[in-house]
Amino acid sequence: MPGNTFGQIFRVTTFGESHGPALGAVIDGCPPGLSLDEAYIQEELDRRRPGKSLAETPRKEKDKVHILSGVFEGKTTGCPIALVIYNEDARPGAYEEIKDLFRPGHGDATYFWKYGLRDWRGGGRSSGRETAARVAAGAVAKRLLQEFGIEVIAYTLALGGVKAKRKDLSFVYQNRFFCPDQDMVEKMEERIKEVRAMGDSVGGIVEIVARGVPAGLGEPVFDKLDADLAKALMSIGAVKGVEIGAGFGAAEMLGSENNDELTPKGFKTNNAGGILAGISNGDEIIARVAVKPIPSISKEQETIDINMKPRKIKVGGRHDASAIPRIVPVCQAMVRLVLADHLLRQLSLGHFARWTKYPFGSEKNA
Repeated sequence: MPGNTFGQIFRVTTFGESHGPALGAVIDGCPPGLSLDEAYIQEELDRRRPGKSLAETPRKEKDKVHILSGVFEGKTTGCPIALVIYNEDARPGAYEEIKDLFRPGHGDATYFWKYGLRDWRGGGRSSGRETAARVAAGAVAKRLLQEFGIEVIAYTLALGGVKAKRKDLSFVYQNRFFCPDQDMVEKMEERIKEVRAMGDSVGGIVEIVARGVPAGLGEPVFDKLDADLAKALMSIGAVKGVEIGAGFGAAEMLGSENNDELTPKGFKTNNAGGILAGISNGDEIIARVAVKPIPSISKEQETIDINMKPRKIKVGGRHDASAIPRIVPVCQAMVRLVLADHLLRQLSLGHFARWTKYPFGSEKNA
Protein backbone atom coordinates (compact mmCIF):
# COMPACT_ATOMS: atom_id res chain seq x y z
CA MET A 1 0.00 0.00 0.00
CA PRO A 2 1.29 3.53 -0.76
CA GLY A 3 2.67 5.14 2.38
CA ASN A 4 0.43 8.20 2.57
CA THR A 5 -1.64 7.09 5.58
CA PHE A 6 -0.47 6.96 9.20
CA GLY A 7 -2.06 5.32 12.25
CA GLN A 8 -4.47 2.45 12.93
CA ILE A 9 -7.47 4.02 14.69
CA PHE A 10 -6.60 7.72 14.53
CA ARG A 11 -5.73 7.56 10.84
CA VAL A 12 -4.26 10.45 8.87
CA THR A 13 -3.84 10.65 5.09
CA THR A 14 -2.00 13.65 3.68
CA PHE A 15 -2.07 14.90 0.09
CA GLY A 16 -0.65 17.64 -2.09
CA GLU A 17 2.64 18.91 -3.50
CA SER A 18 4.94 21.83 -2.79
CA HIS A 19 3.92 23.88 -5.83
CA GLY A 20 0.54 22.29 -6.57
CA PRO A 21 -2.82 23.95 -5.85
CA ALA A 22 -3.05 22.83 -2.23
CA LEU A 23 -1.94 20.56 0.60
CA GLY A 24 -4.20 18.82 3.05
CA ALA A 25 -5.08 15.98 5.35
CA VAL A 26 -8.01 13.66 5.95
CA ILE A 27 -8.35 12.42 9.53
CA ASP A 28 -10.49 9.39 10.23
CA GLY A 29 -11.21 7.97 13.68
CA CYS A 30 -11.38 11.22 15.64
CA PRO A 31 -14.05 10.83 18.35
CA PRO A 32 -17.16 13.03 18.19
CA GLY A 33 -17.95 15.89 20.52
CA LEU A 34 -14.55 17.59 20.71
CA SER A 35 -14.61 21.37 20.35
CA LEU A 36 -12.58 22.31 17.26
CA ASP A 37 -12.34 25.23 14.87
CA GLU A 38 -9.97 26.64 12.27
CA ALA A 39 -8.43 29.14 14.70
CA TYR A 40 -7.28 26.30 16.97
CA ILE A 41 -5.55 24.52 14.09
CA GLN A 42 -4.17 27.80 12.70
CA GLU A 43 -2.28 28.50 15.91
CA GLU A 44 -0.16 25.39 15.29
CA LEU A 45 0.31 26.13 11.58
CA ASP A 46 1.51 29.66 12.34
CA ARG A 47 4.45 28.20 14.26
CA ARG A 48 5.53 26.28 11.16
CA ARG A 49 4.67 29.01 8.63
CA PRO A 50 7.66 30.25 6.55
CA GLY A 51 9.26 33.68 6.56
CA LYS A 52 9.48 34.42 10.30
CA SER A 53 13.28 34.24 10.81
CA LEU A 54 16.58 34.45 8.93
CA ALA A 55 16.80 30.64 8.88
CA GLU A 56 13.62 30.34 6.87
CA THR A 57 12.64 30.64 3.22
CA PRO A 58 11.24 34.04 2.17
CA ARG A 59 8.35 32.21 0.49
CA LYS A 60 5.26 34.01 1.78
CA GLU A 61 2.60 31.43 2.55
CA LYS A 62 -0.19 32.25 4.98
CA ASP A 63 -0.85 28.52 5.46
CA LYS A 64 -4.49 29.32 6.18
CA VAL A 65 -6.39 26.14 6.98
CA HIS A 66 -9.95 25.39 5.87
CA ILE A 67 -12.08 22.69 7.50
CA LEU A 68 -14.11 21.00 4.75
CA SER A 69 -15.84 18.27 6.75
CA GLY A 70 -16.10 16.44 10.05
CA VAL A 71 -16.90 19.50 12.20
CA PHE A 72 -20.40 20.87 12.78
CA GLU A 73 -21.33 23.78 15.01
CA GLY A 74 -17.83 23.77 16.50
CA LYS A 75 -17.78 20.08 17.41
CA THR A 76 -16.20 17.05 15.76
CA THR A 77 -18.88 14.73 14.39
CA GLY A 78 -16.96 11.45 14.35
CA CYS A 79 -16.90 11.55 10.55
CA PRO A 80 -13.70 12.13 8.52
CA ILE A 81 -12.19 15.57 9.10
CA ALA A 82 -10.88 17.05 5.84
CA LEU A 83 -8.43 19.95 6.05
CA VAL A 84 -7.03 21.93 3.12
CA ILE A 85 -4.27 24.56 2.88
CA TYR A 86 -4.06 26.39 -0.45
CA ASN A 87 -0.65 27.32 -1.86
CA GLU A 88 -0.71 31.07 -2.47
CA ASP A 89 2.93 31.87 -3.27
CA ALA A 90 4.08 28.95 -5.42
CA ARG A 91 6.65 29.76 -8.13
CA PRO A 92 7.29 26.54 -10.07
CA GLY A 93 9.05 28.50 -12.82
CA ALA A 94 12.05 28.91 -10.51
CA TYR A 95 12.82 25.20 -11.09
CA GLU A 96 12.49 25.22 -14.89
CA GLU A 97 16.24 25.48 -15.52
CA ILE A 98 17.09 22.48 -13.32
CA LYS A 99 14.05 20.29 -13.98
CA ASP A 100 16.19 17.59 -15.66
CA LEU A 101 18.87 17.62 -12.95
CA PHE A 102 18.88 15.62 -9.74
CA ARG A 103 19.55 17.89 -6.77
CA PRO A 104 22.09 16.36 -4.34
CA GLY A 105 20.56 15.45 -0.99
CA HIS A 106 16.99 15.52 -2.35
CA GLY A 107 14.64 12.73 -3.35
CA ASP A 108 14.72 13.75 -7.02
CA ALA A 109 16.71 10.72 -8.18
CA THR A 110 14.97 8.12 -6.02
CA TYR A 111 11.48 9.35 -6.92
CA PHE A 112 12.44 9.23 -10.61
CA TRP A 113 13.90 5.74 -10.34
CA LYS A 114 10.85 4.51 -8.43
CA TYR A 115 8.05 6.07 -10.48
CA GLY A 116 9.69 6.80 -13.84
CA LEU A 117 8.73 10.47 -13.50
CA ARG A 118 8.70 13.13 -10.83
CA ASP A 119 7.21 16.50 -9.97
CA TRP A 120 10.24 18.77 -10.38
CA ARG A 121 8.43 21.81 -8.94
CA GLY A 122 10.34 22.04 -5.67
CA GLY A 123 10.34 18.30 -5.15
CA GLY A 124 6.57 17.89 -5.24
CA ARG A 125 5.50 15.41 -2.61
CA SER A 126 9.02 14.98 -1.23
CA SER A 127 9.24 18.67 -0.33
CA GLY A 128 9.33 19.79 3.27
CA ARG A 129 6.19 21.78 2.49
CA GLU A 130 4.23 18.51 2.75
CA THR A 131 4.68 18.74 6.52
CA ALA A 132 2.15 21.58 6.77
CA ALA A 133 -0.57 18.94 6.42
CA ARG A 134 0.99 16.95 9.26
CA VAL A 135 0.97 19.97 11.55
CA ALA A 136 -2.70 20.58 10.79
CA ALA A 137 -3.56 16.95 11.57
CA GLY A 138 -1.39 17.10 14.68
CA ALA A 139 -3.49 20.00 15.95
CA VAL A 140 -6.55 17.74 15.89
CA ALA A 141 -4.58 15.09 17.77
CA LYS A 142 -3.56 17.76 20.29
CA ARG A 143 -7.24 18.53 20.90
CA LEU A 144 -7.92 14.86 21.68
CA LEU A 145 -4.90 14.54 23.98
CA GLN A 146 -5.99 17.61 25.92
CA GLU A 147 -9.06 15.69 27.09
CA PHE A 148 -6.72 13.28 28.87
CA GLY A 149 -4.28 15.84 30.24
CA ILE A 150 -1.50 14.90 27.82
CA GLU A 151 0.83 17.68 26.66
CA VAL A 152 3.58 17.56 24.03
CA ILE A 153 6.26 20.23 23.74
CA ALA A 154 9.21 20.38 21.32
CA TYR A 155 12.21 22.69 21.21
CA THR A 156 15.62 23.26 19.65
CA LEU A 157 18.58 21.78 21.52
CA ALA A 158 21.19 22.62 18.89
CA LEU A 159 21.45 24.54 15.62
CA GLY A 160 24.57 24.48 13.48
CA GLY A 161 26.74 23.50 16.43
CA VAL A 162 25.28 26.14 18.79
CA LYS A 163 23.86 24.18 21.75
CA ALA A 164 21.36 25.12 24.42
CA LYS A 165 22.94 24.84 27.85
CA ARG A 166 19.77 25.14 29.88
CA LYS A 167 16.10 24.29 29.42
CA ASP A 168 13.63 27.01 30.31
CA LEU A 169 10.52 25.60 28.64
CA SER A 170 8.57 28.77 29.42
CA PHE A 171 10.86 30.57 26.97
CA VAL A 172 10.42 28.15 24.03
CA TYR A 173 7.54 30.00 22.34
CA GLN A 174 8.97 33.43 23.11
CA ASN A 175 11.71 33.25 20.46
CA ARG A 176 11.81 32.47 16.76
CA PHE A 177 14.14 29.46 17.12
CA PHE A 178 12.00 27.66 19.75
CA CYS A 179 15.15 27.50 21.88
CA PRO A 180 14.82 26.93 25.66
CA ASP A 181 18.04 28.87 26.37
CA GLN A 182 17.67 32.65 26.10
CA ASP A 183 21.43 33.14 25.95
CA MET A 184 21.77 31.00 22.80
CA VAL A 185 19.15 32.64 20.57
CA GLU A 186 21.39 35.46 19.36
CA LYS A 187 24.24 33.01 18.76
CA MET A 188 21.95 30.81 16.66
CA GLU A 189 20.96 33.81 14.60
CA GLU A 190 24.61 34.74 14.08
CA ARG A 191 25.35 31.19 12.96
CA ILE A 192 22.52 31.33 10.42
CA LYS A 193 23.83 34.63 9.00
CA GLU A 194 27.30 33.11 8.69
CA VAL A 195 26.05 30.02 6.88
CA ARG A 196 23.77 31.98 4.54
CA ALA A 197 26.70 34.16 3.51
CA MET A 198 28.56 30.97 2.57
CA GLY A 199 25.66 29.78 0.42
CA ASP A 200 25.33 26.75 2.67
CA SER A 201 22.99 25.26 5.30
CA VAL A 202 23.09 23.62 8.73
CA GLY A 203 21.24 20.98 10.73
CA GLY A 204 20.58 20.54 14.43
CA ILE A 205 18.85 18.61 17.20
CA VAL A 206 15.24 18.82 18.35
CA GLU A 207 13.94 17.36 21.61
CA ILE A 208 10.31 16.38 22.17
CA VAL A 209 8.78 15.79 25.60
CA ALA A 210 5.33 14.32 26.29
CA ARG A 211 3.91 14.89 29.75
CA GLY A 212 0.94 13.27 31.45
CA VAL A 213 1.05 10.14 29.29
CA PRO A 214 -0.57 7.32 31.28
CA ALA A 215 1.19 4.01 31.77
CA GLY A 216 0.00 1.31 29.41
CA LEU A 217 0.15 2.88 25.94
CA GLY A 218 1.93 0.83 23.30
CA GLU A 219 1.86 -2.75 22.06
CA PRO A 220 4.19 -5.53 23.21
CA VAL A 221 6.04 -6.52 20.03
CA PHE A 222 5.93 -4.86 16.60
CA ASP A 223 3.87 -1.79 17.53
CA LYS A 224 5.95 -0.75 20.50
CA LEU A 225 5.29 2.86 21.44
CA ASP A 226 8.94 3.82 20.96
CA ALA A 227 9.05 1.97 17.63
CA ASP A 228 6.04 3.90 16.36
CA LEU A 229 7.50 7.17 17.63
CA ALA A 230 10.76 6.44 15.84
CA LYS A 231 8.90 5.62 12.62
CA ALA A 232 6.78 8.76 12.87
CA LEU A 233 9.76 11.02 13.45
CA MET A 234 11.91 9.31 10.80
CA SER A 235 9.10 9.84 8.30
CA ILE A 236 9.95 13.56 8.38
CA GLY A 237 12.24 14.13 5.41
CA ALA A 238 15.03 16.02 7.18
CA VAL A 239 15.28 13.65 10.17
CA LYS A 240 18.22 11.23 10.00
CA GLY A 241 18.29 9.87 13.55
CA VAL A 242 16.01 9.29 16.54
CA GLU A 243 16.79 8.40 20.13
CA ILE A 244 14.51 7.75 23.11
CA GLY A 245 15.58 8.60 26.65
CA ALA A 246 19.31 8.06 27.11
CA GLY A 247 19.43 6.88 23.49
CA PHE A 248 22.92 6.25 22.16
CA GLY A 249 24.30 7.29 25.54
CA ALA A 250 22.94 4.03 26.96
CA ALA A 251 25.57 2.16 24.96
CA GLU A 252 28.27 3.67 27.17
CA MET A 253 26.55 2.95 30.49
CA LEU A 254 26.67 0.03 32.84
CA GLY A 255 23.42 -1.77 33.51
CA SER A 256 23.42 -0.38 37.04
CA GLU A 257 23.66 3.14 35.57
CA ASN A 258 21.11 2.73 32.79
CA ASN A 259 18.41 0.99 34.84
CA ASP A 260 15.76 3.34 36.24
CA GLU A 261 15.37 2.16 39.82
CA LEU A 262 11.82 2.08 41.19
CA THR A 263 10.58 3.45 44.49
CA PRO A 264 7.05 3.67 45.91
CA LYS A 265 7.00 7.27 44.64
CA GLY A 266 8.24 6.51 41.13
CA PHE A 267 11.38 6.06 39.06
CA LYS A 268 14.61 7.61 40.33
CA THR A 269 15.80 8.40 36.79
CA ASN A 270 14.34 8.36 33.28
CA ASN A 271 16.96 6.80 31.01
CA ALA A 272 14.14 4.77 29.45
CA GLY A 273 12.52 7.95 28.20
CA GLY A 274 9.15 6.98 29.65
CA ILE A 275 8.87 3.68 27.76
CA LEU A 276 9.72 0.15 28.92
CA ALA A 277 9.29 -2.94 26.70
CA GLY A 278 7.48 -0.73 24.19
CA ILE A 279 4.84 0.39 26.71
CA SER A 280 4.62 3.77 28.43
CA ASN A 281 5.52 3.67 32.12
CA GLY A 282 3.79 6.89 33.21
CA ASP A 283 6.95 8.99 33.24
CA GLU A 284 7.75 11.76 30.76
CA ILE A 285 8.36 10.49 27.24
CA ILE A 286 11.54 12.05 25.87
CA ALA A 287 12.75 11.78 22.28
CA ARG A 288 15.42 13.59 20.28
CA VAL A 289 15.92 13.81 16.53
CA ALA A 290 18.96 14.63 14.43
CA VAL A 291 18.04 17.04 11.63
CA LYS A 292 20.21 17.13 8.51
CA PRO A 293 21.19 20.38 6.73
CA ILE A 294 18.79 21.64 4.07
CA PRO A 295 20.04 20.12 0.75
CA SER A 296 19.08 23.09 -1.45
CA ILE A 297 22.19 25.29 -1.38
CA SER A 298 23.67 27.84 -3.78
CA LYS A 299 27.14 26.28 -3.75
CA GLU A 300 28.04 24.50 -6.98
CA GLN A 301 27.93 20.71 -6.71
CA GLU A 302 28.28 17.71 -8.98
CA THR A 303 25.23 15.78 -10.11
CA ILE A 304 23.71 13.93 -13.08
CA ASP A 305 20.68 14.55 -15.26
CA ILE A 306 17.81 12.21 -16.12
CA ASN A 307 19.97 10.75 -18.91
CA MET A 308 22.73 9.90 -16.41
CA LYS A 309 25.05 12.57 -17.86
CA PRO A 310 27.40 14.43 -15.45
CA ARG A 311 26.35 18.00 -14.73
CA LYS A 312 27.00 20.88 -12.33
CA ILE A 313 24.21 22.44 -10.28
CA LYS A 314 23.54 25.49 -8.14
CA VAL A 315 20.12 25.51 -6.51
CA GLY A 316 18.52 28.94 -6.58
CA GLY A 317 15.05 29.91 -5.45
CA ARG A 318 13.73 30.43 -1.93
CA HIS A 319 15.00 27.97 0.64
CA ASP A 320 15.59 27.64 4.37
CA ALA A 321 19.14 27.80 5.69
CA SER A 322 18.05 25.20 8.23
CA ALA A 323 15.02 22.98 8.73
CA ILE A 324 15.11 24.29 12.29
CA PRO A 325 13.04 26.03 13.60
CA ARG A 326 10.17 25.11 11.26
CA ILE A 327 10.67 21.38 11.79
CA VAL A 328 10.08 21.77 15.54
CA PRO A 329 6.25 21.92 15.31
CA VAL A 330 6.38 19.06 12.77
CA CYS A 331 8.16 16.81 15.28
CA GLN A 332 5.66 17.87 17.89
CA ALA A 333 2.77 17.00 15.57
CA MET A 334 4.09 13.53 14.74
CA VAL A 335 4.45 12.63 18.44
CA ARG A 336 0.89 13.84 19.01
CA LEU A 337 -0.40 11.66 16.20
CA VAL A 338 1.30 8.57 17.64
CA LEU A 339 0.00 9.21 21.14
CA ALA A 340 -3.54 9.91 19.91
CA ASP A 341 -3.57 6.65 17.97
CA HIS A 342 -2.21 4.56 20.84
CA LEU A 343 -4.55 6.27 23.29
CA LEU A 344 -7.57 5.23 21.22
CA ARG A 345 -6.14 1.72 20.80
CA GLN A 346 -5.87 1.42 24.59
CA LEU A 347 -9.38 2.79 25.05
CA SER A 348 -10.67 0.15 22.66
CA LEU A 349 -9.56 -2.54 25.14
CA GLY A 350 -12.33 -1.40 27.45
CA HIS A 351 -10.31 -1.20 30.66
CA PHE A 352 -8.36 2.00 30.20
CA ALA A 353 -9.43 3.39 33.56
CA ARG A 354 -6.84 1.19 35.25
CA TRP A 355 -4.07 3.25 33.63
CA THR A 356 -5.43 6.78 33.86
CA LYS A 357 -3.35 7.54 36.98
CA TYR A 358 0.38 7.43 37.47
CA PRO A 359 0.91 3.81 38.61
CA PHE A 360 2.66 4.81 41.82
CA GLY A 361 -0.43 6.56 43.13
CA SER A 362 0.60 10.17 42.52
CA GLU A 363 0.27 12.47 39.57
CA LYS A 364 4.01 12.82 38.88
CA ASN A 365 3.55 14.67 35.59
CA ALA A 366 0.72 16.89 36.73
